[in-house]
Amino acid sequence: MKVFSNARSFSSDAPVVLTIGTFDGVHVGHRAVLDLLKTRAKEQGGQTVLLTFDPHPRTVLHPGNHQLKLLNTPEEKELLLADAGLDNLVIQPFTEELSRMTPLEYVREIFAEGIRPATVIVGYDHRFGRNREGSFESLVNLGKVFGFEVEELPAHTVENTRVSSTKVRDAITSGEVELARRWLNRPFPFTGTVIRGEQLGRRMGYPTANLRSHETLKLIPGRGVYAAWARIEGESNWQPAMINVGTRPTVADKATTESLEVHFLEGGRQCYNENVSLQFIARLRDEQTFTGLKALQNQLQQDDVHARSILESKAASLIG
Repeated sequence: MKVFSNARSFSSDAPVVLTIGTFDGVHVGHRAVLDLLKTRAKEQGGQTVLLTFDPHPRTVLHPGNHQLKLLNTPEEKELLLADAGLDNLVIQPFTEELSRMTPLEYVREIFAEGIRPATVIVGYDHRFGRNREGSFESLVNLGKVFGFEVEELPAHTVENTRVSSTKVRDAITSGEVELARRWLNRPFPFTGTVIRGEQLGRRMGYPTANLRSHETLKLIPGRGVYAAWARIEGESNWQPAMINVGTRPTVADKATTESLEVHFLEGGRQCYNENVSLQFIARLRDEQTFTGLKALQNQLQQDDVHARSILESKAASLIG
């Protein structure tokens, strides 16, 4: 997959079949769109292109109140799009100037003088241009002016539920990582750098690596204990792990700061300042407050057994 930094830097001698969107998560609905894109490109002897924007438009239009959390980092999304078979990714910088373009100016600048698509495939509810004034119908009319066809996307469903990035995000925020995994067709990923903690887990026989993400917009699953696969950057093997997301109310003096802690079930090494990648497989339980460290240790032993059982049964779900 080729990546372009803006629409004007893209060029192709073959017919271009284009779609537009954030494609956060690259979930099964997105992949159905990409499959349709590939079918149309094959029919035309052309190439597939996804036009997306960076930074996310909401962070530009509502910088102080966007409340945005994303399923993927830019690096994760590029890998997933390449895996889905996309030929070209155009990442158009989103600016206030771009947001003020009329639908005509937008299509002239991005399409006619940039990507030059032969076919544009979008949903019936696709909006574009200043104040979202452009509709599907206006895109069809502009296509007649600038020489491209417009095709409407069908609504794709999974288990009779329309899939959207918002629904996937809601599932992960609620801790429903197994539901999210079905919609994403793979485990939810997370990568963070190991920072020093208070080493309270080590005293109970369950040492943990505390992770901090460099991506401020990256979504973190809801509070609770999870079974997951973990891999230290540079190592080839994924290891079974337990993840705790929460404020550690039993051991923390002030349960206010949320943390994400990883315990390698087969034992691990100190890896401060190294990156650890996770794949969330299943939620074991809610975050709980225990009467003391002994009660917490007993629960961790039960969690250990439960996590191993789940990971052994779902080993085939491991990605990469």
